[in-house]
Amino acid sequence: MSSDDEREERELDLTSPEVVTKYKSAAEIVNKALQLAISECKPKAKIVDICEKADSFIREQSGNMYKNVKKKIERGVAFPTCVSVNNTVCHFSPLASDESVLEEGDIVKIDMGCHIDGFIAVVGHTHVLQSGPVTGRTADVIAAANTAAEVALRLVRPGKKNKDVTEAIQKVAAAYDCKIVEGVLSHQLKQFVIDGNKVILSVSNSDTRVDDAEFEENEVYAVDIIASTGEGKPKLLDEKTTTIYKRAVDKNYHLKMKASRFIFSEINQKFPIMPFSARALEEKRARLGLVECVNHDLLQPYPVLHEKPGDFVAHIKFTVLLMPNGSDRITSHTLQELQPTKTIDDPEIKALLALGTKTKKKGGGKKKKAKKAGEKAEAATEAEPMEATTNGATDA
Repeated sequence: MSSDDEREERELDLTSPEVVTKYKSAAEIVNKALQLAISECKPKAKIVDICEKADSFIREQSGNMYKNVKKKIERGVAFPTCVSVNNTVCHFSPLASDESVLEEGDIVKIDMGCHIDGFIAVVGHTHVLQSGPVTGRTADVIAAANTAAEVALRLVRPGKKNKDVTEAIQKVAAAYDCKIVEGVLSHQLKQFVIDGNKVILSVSNSDTRVDDAEFEENEVYAVDIIASTGEGKPKLLDEKTTTIYKRAVDKNYHLKMKASRFIFSEINQKFPIMPFSARALEEKRARLGLVECVNHDLLQPYPVLHEKPGDFVAHIKFTVLLMPNGSDRITSHTLQELQPTKTIDDPEIKALLALGTKTKKKGGGKKKKAKKAGEKAEAATEAEPMEATTNGATDA
């Protein structure tokens, strides 16, 4: 039995091909769910409907996998779909009764996650509700987030440190006259753990400290970058808008209210580990019961944060596997054409962007030449679909 336990322990990282397959299967589903969500983003579309459709798609597609295995495999939504618009920074995933709709010209940030057997793939993307190229400060902020993500992809690799990433993404944002939003953490992912202990800080300041950490081979990270044309210091305007929570597994408390006990029991059954949306609970009871659960730290809330009205905010999030042959970005989506008003002149950042992300992959030379020739989408692999766009935007 002990040798089985050791085998289990040993196979839980990327040295096991089965684990890599599960990460990539989750990524394939979440990339398609993102595509679906983007296709639903139209003027007057209800935000809650978009969130529901994407979550249903993830549940359905993941539910079709590993159906006939002896041991039941958990799978489904790893992070509920959020659709945060304009100066709303993150975590907007409204209840069924919410009437919020999208409008022409909105800057829409979509964020979601899927897991297969606890192996998690997350993605975040920014889409503008308009036809034609995105211009002006909107293009600047999206280019800032995207270029920062491309730089991070080249720095989240074995031997590099988390603070290297924090410093570099600040420089990128500054080049576009934008700010990286404070308080956003990029976490290491492990089986059934969406917020691992190794963390990359978006902005280093006196309020937020994280331990220095070095990236290692066979680790997985969710790299999460949010840029703003404002101050980058988002605020919680209304606690009632929070709908996403995660069970704090290390906390216990004897709840007083019947509604709280009912809801908490439902959460423990349905969502013992992964973040969930209060939409999945009965709305009236949830409103009552969640408050007591949060007050006693049984649930960790994911608050809806805002920059000031008129500020533009862009979000790019991706999952990267630190494989022996280089970094494999498994979640992403192609951006709309951007025409930013600024360019990257910093030679250090330009040198980073020029680096490949693979180390020993065959045919790497061909891929680079093809990209230089401007074959954007065709030449880019699924893992690196935005390099050409980024380089185009930054070297222009």
